Amino acid sequence: MFAVIRLRGNVNVNRKIRETLAMLRLYKKHHCTVVPDTPSYRGMLNVVKDYVAYGKIDAENLATLLRKRGRLTGNKPVTDEYVRETLGYSSIEEFAKAVVEGKANLKDLPELKPVFRLHPPRKGLKNIKWHYPLGDLGEHGEIARLLYRMR
Repeated sequence: MFAVIRLRGNVNVNRKIRETLAMLRLYKKHHCTVVPDTPSYRGMLNVVKDYVAYGKIDAENLATLLRKRGRLTGNKPVTDEYVRETLGYSSIEEFAKAVVEGKANLKDLPELKPVFRLHPPRKGLKNIKWHYPLGDLGEHGEIARLLYRMR
């Protein structure tokens, strides 16, 4: 699974890149989506690598993202009770582990919004025009540090 975070805005964006960002549901800065690691998504990430930061996400970070930034319809937070009633998992952590292992999908939660709205990163970004490790764009490998700064 990849966590994809949009870091750059809409001004002077090429049409192909803008459409690919729309397919990833990344319409605004500091929005995050979680996508599976498939060849088609890797191709999409290669197209938008100059506008997003992405990297592998583990079960612990996905659970934290769901708990802190996951929203249901009506802007209600995701809770353990909702996951228990809807899917039968005992907690958000157990559901996140199943999602990372491929046994479940985020779409299994019917009212979960597909985008996580994050804060701007604490202590700012390194550079918005260079790729990782000199800047913050492109593939990070593990994106946990950037996600931690944006919670």
